[in-house]
Amino acid sequence: MPHSRSAKKRLRQSITRNLYNKSAKSAIKTQRKKFLAAVAAGNVAVAETEFRKTVKAFRKAAAKKVVHANAAGRVESRLALRLNALKGKQPAA
Repeated sequence: MPHSRSAKKRLRQSITRNLYNKSAKSAIKTQRKKFLAAVAAGNVAVAETEFRKTVKAFRKAAAKKVVHANAAGRVESRLALRLNALKGKQPAA
């Protein structure tokens, strides 16, 4: 338990940020699942719209440092590969 005033404030800030980050991570995971469900269903049009929403969510989270920028980029790349495979394009080597 913090004793100093500044430590108490840091604890309050930490709790607030933890709730924000948890909410943001949950939102991007849900969006990712929606995209993967559209890919599994084989619906290209829905998959494309969900892909755009998913990429936007990941980039926003990366910009706010909720997830690491490289992790967001890696996920985007892998989702793009799935979308292209669904469209019938071959992945580039």
